[in-house]
Amino acid sequence: MYAIVEINGQQFKAEQGMKLFVHHIKDAEQGQTVEFEKVLLVDNDGAVTVGAPTVEGAKVVCEVLDPLVKGDKVIVFKMKRRKDSRKKNGHRAQYTRVEIKSVIG
Repeated sequence: MYAIVEINGQQFKAEQGMKLFVHHIKDAEQGQTVEFEKVLLVDNDGAVTVGAPTVEGAKVVCEVLDPLVKGDKVIVFKMKRRKDSRKKNGHRAQYTRVEIKSVIG
């Protein structure tokens, strides 16, 4: 059984026991359980239920393993040749690591 769930604007395939890196969830603490109710599709051993826009009564229960994980550093470098114009910028995305405990649908 798996589900397609929307978490912080991104869609993920969620199966029991999977570990995911999702966009940073504010106010999340290690060991806390989090429920996501924006389930778009549920596949229960071949019986597919598609929501319009979401599936009624379906949810995904997760446990927070690590509330703040920093992603790889991304360097953004812009330059215009012969103009003496350079701009260097960068960032590191912040993620939350969760484990799917159950898919209810």
